[in-house]
Amino acid sequence: MILPGVFKAVSPTLSPARLIIARFASSASDEVKLEKLTGDYNNISIIGLNRPAAKNAFSHSLVNQLSSIVEHLKYDKDSRVVILRSLVPGIFCAGADLKERKKQTQEEVRIFVNQLRALLINIEQLPMPVIAAVDGAALGGGLEMALACDIRTASEEAKLGLVETRLAIIPGAGGTQRLPRILGPALAKELIFTSRILSGKEAHQLGVVNHVLPQNEAKDAAYQKALQIAADIVPNGPIGVRMAKKAIDKGIQVDIATGYAIEEACYAQILPTTDRLEGLKAFAEKRKPIYKGE
Repeated sequence: MILPGVFKAVSPTLSPARLIIARFASSASDEVKLEKLTGDYNNISIIGLNRPAAKNAFSHSLVNQLSSIVEHLKYDKDSRVVILRSLVPGIFCAGADLKERKKQTQEEVRIFVNQLRALLINIEQLPMPVIAAVDGAALGGGLEMALACDIRTASEEAKLGLVETRLAIIPGAGGTQRLPRILGPALAKELIFTSRILSGKEAHQLGVVNHVLPQNEAKDAAYQKALQIAADIVPNGPIGVRMAKKAIDKGIQVDIATGYAIEEACYAQILPTTDRLEGLKAFAEKRKPIYKGE
């Protein structure tokens, strides 16, 4: 399967500013780019949104390209962490492409919103951790996409908000369900009813994002933090990390007794792995384990 974007391995020994240039030097026509890093950042995959003329708004084309990449990553055991970022300075994702939306019939809008919701569910259900690096505005569907990720980093300059009620609609790609699970229903209702836009600092204070950083000259402070977190995850047992994600995601949807049963089932899948034995052996030999995801 040929995917949009270029799979180009790069060395992480370059300076951060040069890394940005080298890592994403691919076809300008690609609205979504997939990059697989090597060296110190091996097993980290980067999804880069690249639709500058429309502020990374969700068009049919962007949704289709992103869906293809997510489907590929779903079965890619070499990708232990995924970072979702923007390649357009100052914007993460502006949400729906309203110019395209204006030309659609009611039925076409319904179908497209269902496709977008399914895409974000697929991002949410990727087996490996997914980190959203929000270095610019994440509004409407853009924030819904970030909320579908496991971890979120943001720059202080970022703007985050579910602003759909300004257009007399509601968040339709999972926002009404994910935000209350993060903030509680009362605060989520206030933010959605008022279409309030949060700064990166405010989003961090409320718990919408895990980390907030002062923006740097390269305009990629949130991405650099996401890369650091990803590098901390990669050395750990990939099956263990995936099972931990599954246990948490499934467990928070049920009562705690059922959650314990889910945890037990996830743990049972780890017992026969060679990685588990490698972890014990490495501990006894006082060395770093070498996990293969087996």
